[in-house]
Amino acid sequence: MAETLPGLGAIGEDRLLDGKLVLRQPRKGHRAGSDAVLLAASLPELGEGPLLDMGAGVGTIGLAAALAQPSLRVVLLERDPELAGLAAENAGLNGVAERVTVVTGDIAGPAAALGLAPASFACVAMNPPFYPPHANRTSPVPNRAAAHVEEAGLERWLQAARRLLKPRGRLLMVHRAEALTELLTSLSTGFGAVAIRPVHARADQPAIRVLVAATLGSKKPAALLPALVLHRPDGGFTPEAEALHRGRARLPMAEAGASPSARVAQ
Repeated sequence: MAETLPGLGAIGEDRLLDGKLVLRQPRKGHRAGSDAVLLAASLPELGEGPLLDMGAGVGTIGLAAALAQPSLRVVLLERDPELAGLAAENAGLNGVAERVTVVTGDIAGPAAALGLAPASFACVAMNPPFYPPHANRTSPVPNRAAAHVEEAGLERWLQAARRLLKPRGRLLMVHRAEALTELLTSLSTGFGAVAIRPVHARADQPAIRVLVAATLGSKKPAALLPALVLHRPDGGFTPEAEALHRGRARLPMAEAGASPSARVAQ
């Protein structure tokens, strides 16, 4: 009989990245998908880091990074206790529990309550909620609505990132393409070397997502990187998107002036 949690419903087990990443996650509602996979593939080489996966859910981004970078230390920050519990289980299932810490807390609450030291992370990754409260796309499934609706506002997420990043630390996020103006305005405080990669469902359609990277305290100008196209005209993944979803390629978000090309993982 499938496990059921009071706030999340039935829990199942899925495998991403060609089966390398094992995830216990809700069968309904918000689930790991392309946004998390692409953001994880965009993270820089961090050595020991540490990396903070902010709003981690069941841990997809941080755990994918821990598997790809064997010495990386990761903190998964998640406000929902049941999701945080699944994230801790997933760290164990993927054999990285000794390098992964799960913290249950809300970035919108008091900073001291999180127990995270200021200026302590080499990188912060975030897949923040996309839509404002009362948006017409709000899901009736509670965990999906919580993951998609911007209750705290983007600026609260960026305030937390500015507080927790080391000097010259890197911030990476994925967001709706139509939110680019808001993103650039918010990042103008404290961040530079902003790199933007549009993500298109198909080559002949407008971008649906943007991957954005920025460096705390940098004065370098912004860079628009080559776009990523996810699907061929017949609906299948493009070769690059296929390689990324299988964990066989990386999608580096280079600072302005550096090479932005994707590369196959070794």
